[in-house]
Amino acid sequence: MRVSFFIFKRLSSQKGKSKIGSSRLIVNLATAAVAISIMVMILSIAIVKGYQLQVRNKLIGFNSPIQVTHLDLNNSFENTPIERDTLFELNCKKAAGIKWVQTFTKKAGIIKTEEAFEGILLKGVEKDYNWNFIEAHLKNGKVPDLSATQPEILIAANTARKLKLQTGQSLFIYFVDKPPRVRKFKISGIFDTGLNELDERFAFCKGSILRQLNRWPDQFVSGYEIDITDYSDIENQAHHIESMTSLDRGVKTIFQLFPQLFDWLNLLDMNVWIILILMTVVAGINMVTALLILIVERSKMIGMLKAMGAKNNQIAELFLFLSSGILIKGILIGNILGISIALIQQKWGLVSLNESAYYLNTVPIDLEWNSILWVNSGAALICFLFLLIPVRFVSKVDPIKTIRFN
Repeated sequence: MRVSFFIFKRLSSQKGKSKIGSSRLIVNLATAAVAISIMVMILSIAIVKGYQLQVRNKLIGFNSPIQVTHLDLNNSFENTPIERDTLFELNCKKAAGIKWVQTFTKKAGIIKTEEAFEGILLKGVEKDYNWNFIEAHLKNGKVPDLSATQPEILIAANTARKLKLQTGQSLFIYFVDKPPRVRKFKISGIFDTGLNELDERFAFCKGSILRQLNRWPDQFVSGYEIDITDYSDIENQAHHIESMTSLDRGVKTIFQLFPQLFDWLNLLDMNVWIILILMTVVAGINMVTALLILIVERSKMIGMLKAMGAKNNQIAELFLFLSSGILIKGILIGNILGISIALIQQKWGLVSLNESAYYLNTVPIDLEWNSILWVNSGAALICFLFLLIPVRFVSKVDPIKTIRFN
């Protein structure tokens, strides 16, 4: 057994203040600083990853990860129509990694009531439309019955609130044309995904109504929406789908459709890195302070060990063992606190958010065990490197002066 480790074991077996000196408060503060730093780092990563995941899933659920539309420079809300391609649809359904393919038709209009009016972008869908995401965010009513005699429409909660509309009411939508045209719809339901900018822009109805308004044949639509099984492979899937489409059609991913939102989400990673760096520095400085105090208080012991022939590196190892114990204890406590708080929030959602500002009503959590492992490993390594600074003072302790002084 190494001499330094043997002395460490003996000191560790002692009780009370004699274990590491009289400054128990400083040691406890150092342990608490490490624990709080680890806890904050774990929660920061879990919250940011969870937020990015939840908002991304909402955007994908609302629009689908990949869209196929006519290839042109048209930046208006209404797409140039494309003709349905049965072979393309069949190939997509057979391709690995693709969950479903569905068509959509768009038409801009104005909802007008006796008191107000609001611009709206109608999204026409077919009977095979996947309503899972919208149904999960219904506030009232149901999704439109596409076979109903009177056309039904699904509107956003913000739109309903602004225009004072309720489920079951009828409304008129005016379409800019020569001459202007108007259609009457019955409100089948009201949805609220939390993405206010998108919610209040869209309403859902039967696709054939919009094709009639656009004077398109039945086989023409605005585009395709394609969902995939693995969102991390979205770029590769987009390239694969592009290889199956004709030259007059463009393939866009959700990242290209909403670049500003995803750039904003990616900026959150920078905030996490800043928090990680600050917390690691705080933990490292507190460990250095604690170790310096231990060295000062144990100067008599250092002098006696040197007088008996102990080398500087052996004494330095002893103090590294002592400070590593503090570091490990702080990391363990920090992990227990951080993971426990994250799991509690994930299960019960105790901390809420303003959904209109953050797109979510509770603080999201996404615990990635790989990230937790990297946080612990990185923090432990950096703090240990910090500890190499104060142990250099061991070599400056004069055994004669310390023994004589004491």
